[in-house]
Amino acid sequence: MRLLHADGQTVHVAYCTNVHPGEDLDTIIGQLDRFALPVRRHLGADVLGLGLWLSSPVARELAGDPRQVDRLRAALDARGLEVVTLNGFPYRGFQEEVVKHRVYRPDWTEPARLAYTTDLADVLARLLPDDAARGSISTLPLGWRHPWFGDRQVLAAEQFDRLADHLHALRDRTGREIRVAVEPEPGCVIETTTELVERMSGWDDEVLGVCLDLCHLAVGFEDAEVAVPRLAAAGRQVVKAQVSAALHVEHPADPATREALAAFDEDRFLHQVRACGAPDCDGTRGPLRGRDDLGDALGGRRPLEPAPGGVEQPWRVHFHVPLGHAPEPPLAATTSALRDSLSVLVGG
Repeated sequence: MRLLHADGQTVHVAYCTNVHPGEDLDTIIGQLDRFALPVRRHLGADVLGLGLWLSSPVARELAGDPRQVDRLRAALDARGLEVVTLNGFPYRGFQEEVVKHRVYRPDWTEPARLAYTTDLADVLARLLPDDAARGSISTLPLGWRHPWFGDRQVLAAEQFDRLADHLHALRDRTGREIRVAVEPEPGCVIETTTELVERMSGWDDEVLGVCLDLCHLAVGFEDAEVAVPRLAAAGRQVVKAQVSAALHVEHPADPATREALAAFDEDRFLHQVRACGAPDCDGTRGPLRGRDDLGDALGGRRPLEPAPGGVEQPWRVHFHVPLGHAPEPPLAATTSALRDSLSVLVGG
């Protein structure tokens, strides 16, 4: 779906498909009928944008066979669907029974991550609608933070240099501009926008931008009114935003609250927890207190206890709360922060 901004720019709104398992092209095309087409009809839209997820094997198959890309694009066109962005964060197996830390592999020190991302760029250049100005691919924020020493940062920087070269060459060859957007995430090498500015200093700012996941932004207690200007001052464009809320826990020590939270602890995904007691905390005050999974915060070997002095600090949990659904009290969602973030990103 396309919206016309007051400044004349086109804002693409897309339905993200990474929530649906699909590791081969036939399954992906089948999902267009099962999920995407009903959404388009429900919205009454002539055309619906998709934030498509292609696993590494599918991306490699498509990149090596333009006829298969044309088959996918024809399937999209026939159903009133279009693709201007791909989710290049999960490599494969995103909907397996246990994912946890595996979602961060391969990381940006490994050649497989570069190969996957360049495959996606080549595919997206052929999938883009003819009248689309550019496309985007979101990717993981380098990798999980442990272990991450100086040599790994150097390797990642070299890989992103090669990626930038590929994207420039792709534009020269096809006329299609594809930008890769690094997506900060709790627990990763780049968790906050401050860390992104530091880690990506000196990297190509024409084709390497930022994906702001508004759930992740909220978990880090970042304020978009601070974060977005910080990125702009560093020359980092926000080329993609992923719109959902995080869980907000006002009184994490309350027994009823902890019982409600326990229902969100699961085997499939990590649900990182962060706590910040400063009333104006915006992710710039050093590492937030937290744990890397909800079960650990609630009752692991090192549960997340109140700060020194016994002051209870609200928690935010990395759990993507749908826009149309609010959790039952005593839990809440960061919907208000989400609205504020959208106002900063596309308001005016």
